[in-house]
Amino acid sequence: MQKKEVKKWQDEEALKRYRMIAPLLDEEMDEGKRQQLREEAAERNGVSKRSLYRYEAGYRREGFEGLRPKERRKKRVQGLPENYEEILEQAVQLRREVPKRSVRQIIKILELEGWAAPGVLKQSTMQRHLYEAGLGKKQMRRYAEKRETTSRRFCRPHRMEVLQGDIKYGPEIRTMEGDLIKTYLSTLIDDHSRYIVQSEFYDNQRQEIVEDTFHKAVLKAGRFDCAYLDNGAQYTGEHLLKACARLGIRIVHAKPGACQSKGKIEKFHQKADQFIEEIRVAHVHSMEELNRKWKIFLDQEYQKEAHSGIREYYESYGVKVPAAGISPEQEWMRDERGLVFIDVSVVAEAFQHREVRRIDEAGCFSFGGSRYEASAALSNQQVEIAYDPMNTETVMVYSKGTEAVRAHRMEIGSYASKVPPVPSGMTGKEPESSRLLDALEKKYRQDHAQMAKALSFEGYGKGEQGNV
Repeated sequence: MQKKEVKKWQDEEALKRYRMIAPLLDEEMDEGKRQQLREEAAERNGVSKRSLYRYEAGYRREGFEGLRPKERRKKRVQGLPENYEEILEQAVQLRREVPKRSVRQIIKILELEGWAAPGVLKQSTMQRHLYEAGLGKKQMRRYAEKRETTSRRFCRPHRMEVLQGDIKYGPEIRTMEGDLIKTYLSTLIDDHSRYIVQSEFYDNQRQEIVEDTFHKAVLKAGRFDCAYLDNGAQYTGEHLLKACARLGIRIVHAKPGACQSKGKIEKFHQKADQFIEEIRVAHVHSMEELNRKWKIFLDQEYQKEAHSGIREYYESYGVKVPAAGISPEQEWMRDERGLVFIDVSVVAEAFQHREVRRIDEAGCFSFGGSRYEASAALSNQQVEIAYDPMNTETVMVYSKGTEAVRAHRMEIGSYASKVPPVPSGMTGKEPESSRLLDALEKKYRQDHAQMAKALSFEGYGKGEQGNV
């Protein structure tokens, strides 16, 4: 790093520190008020009170110059790999690509890419070098004391007792054709294990994506006892409530303003934020590619990583936790409660939407702006249709006294006749013969029989006149 860049970075850091302590420099302020402002400044800026004390002392001792970070000389440390300078260049590049990348993530990327063997790079050393490069990131504050409320108050004892659900804004992706797609992440997380039962990005935030999330979660992991949701329109829809009622799943909505009760899903969204930052430099151009990368990230970066909330839960009960911690996947698999799976057809029927339609004379009906072909036998009847809102290629048609019919979406060509063809077999039975032809043949025979009699009488009359 050039000296000019180092000085610029030092000046910027000094200015940040001055803005933090400026309200504390009033000499006439009483110490009680100063202590209150110091705590608020530490909370707002994500630094410790000890650092603020140090900034104040430095400013009073040396003025603005006392706020400038000290320049450190780089030293070669024994035990570091021979290509450590190249590793540092890659680390700087990784931080510049995504400024919100943590030191742990940078080290993990370098290890996965083969720059260093696992365990060689240390977070403290890497953080110091990034700091000297002007790319240091404020570390998360460590807990000085235990939280007032522990996780066990909100944590269920077994998996699939409660799933928390929520929707989060996802990244915007641009297709190869240049279209911009806004995405939304719908997730269900297990309250006990913090395991992600189902999570997927969608191109809309209608209530159908929540139903699809529930549908896939039940197919993947079976029935759960209760879903804990907020009061958004997507979670209070009639179809979702009916589907869950059919499957024996209770729906509980959080009280307005009770943010702490949904802490697990909110904490998970911080991990989703890391993925969103990464995806912005990954050049993703489709929903399929976005969800494929999300599935890999979810499996490798979240499900298999040790979770601090699980550690806190067990330690609050005095249970010793392994030094490596427990991941959501491990906690999910080790739970003794069995999974209760439901027949696929039962689950599909529970999540189907139902509406009433009238079949026209051609045995067709309209739905969702498209035409569907059912059966000519149902012409002019009022029927009930059932469909999956995420897949409307086929629709089931139910009518009293008949078996269910699978209706397919019709593809109407540009030169198709506007007049529908006359349906054949209106009775639904295979005819033995043509009644029209039979009737015409009967009439034909009758006419010819009368004609034969007329000809026979005419000959008889002529014969009589000749004998007179």
